Amino acid sequence: MEALDTLVLSLPAHSSTLRMRVWRALKEAGCGVLRDGVYVLPAGAAQRATLQQVEKEIHAAGGFAMRLELRPKSAEQPVELKRLFDRSAEHGALVRRIENAKPLLARLGPRRGLTTIRRLERDFARLSRVDFFPGEAKAQTGAALAALKQRYRETFSGGEPRASQRKLLARNPGRYRGRVWATRSRPWVDRLASAWLIKRYIDREARFAWFDRPSERPKGAIGFDYDGAQFTHVKNRVTFEVLAASFGLDEDPALAAIAAAVHFLDVGGIPVADAKGLETLLRGAREKAKSDDALLVEAMRILDLLYSAYAQPAR
Repeated sequence: MEALDTLVLSLPAHSSTLRMRVWRALKEAGCGVLRDGVYVLPAGAAQRATLQQVEKEIHAAGGFAMRLELRPKSAEQPVELKRLFDRSAEHGALVRRIENAKPLLARLGPRRGLTTIRRLERDFARLSRVDFFPGEAKAQTGAALAALKQRYRETFSGGEPRASQRKLLARNPGRYRGRVWATRSRPWVDRLASAWLIKRYIDREARFAWFDRPSERPKGAIGFDYDGAQFTHVKNRVTFEVLAASFGLDEDPALAAIAAAVHFLDVGGIPVADAKGLETLLRGAREKAKSDDALLVEAMRILDLLYSAYAQPAR
């Protein structure tokens, strides 16, 4: 730490409203407190604008405020100053909230559960912005949040399949026409997109069966997106990508664009610009639909439109 942006202040007497406003602004900016009336930030922090604003506000109210730059004079001082910005206790409190949310997900349901996760994500982002010297505490919070999101996926998508290490084989489309295709009930992004791909490009006469347990799969049905299914996750590919590659569809740029969004929404990885919009539309369809078949009908429309947009050259 080479220097500290510092604000020395003295508020006018009997100004409780100004005192509370200044305290809240400096706290939200992540300022460290050297002593009463002396607030510091690492030099160059984005929040330095807050010090400027608070200084002006205090002057306007008739108080004293001055911004300075402090520089450590010994090798030990930076270590002591960094302790002013230790966020480990705040990360610990956030991790406890995350852990407490885990057993509540099933009771909250998909919509309220997702709202809870989004709120915790915002709190993590807010804390990260003032964690000027991130370390193990931040890493643990990120891991706890990732585990909560995985629990959400497992709770409301029936459990994602484990990736197989088998080799992908080219499939003859003629053997997969007029078939029943079976997968887990309450389908979400990968299963919905896979069913769309099957219906539009592999088996136009496809019928779909939804089950709670693989043992309920109809005899002779082709399984997809569950452990032991004929078509499921393989290595780093989700089921949509496996189907596209198996039937020689992965050279289509529009399908490849959809595959990237599906991959990101299903297992994470490189962010995709349109993924959030696709997820929002599908979530709306799921809230509206009365059954898995009805949900697929809505998803087919959404993915048809997405494909048409990708298939058109950019203007």
